[in-house]
Amino acid sequence: QVQLVESGGGSVHTGGSLRLSCAASGRTSSSYVMGWFRQAPGKEREFVAGITGGGSSTRYADSVKGRFAISRDNGKNTVYLQMGSLKPEDTAVYYCAARTSILGIATSTTNYAYWGQGTQVTVSS
Repeated sequence: QVQLVESGGGSVHTGGSLRLSCAASGRTSSSYVMGWFRQAPGKEREFVAGITGGGSSTRYADSVKGRFAISRDNGKNTVYLQMGSLKPEDTAVYYCAARTSILGIATSTTNYAYWGQGTQVTVSS
């Protein structure tokens, strides 16, 4: 089992920045692909960003490219999502997820076995 705990959410104004953290514990592995997803009220959970085990490859949703950056520190078992130029449409609960397969970054929620409880991000205009 892998436990994931997100932190760093909050309320900001348009154009602001936040950094989310996801601390992993339990049967963690630096080979796991890690992803960030988000879910706005009334909408499906959607992929935001992903990173491979070694951190050499990343992938982003088109809606956040150039504004968000995912990174990881395997020594600390932590994944980060640096969010900048935030917009009201970024408002959502953000979830961290772990994929135990080594097949690369996936954008579907069904490819991730472990999930955190989520952290709220609210962007006001």
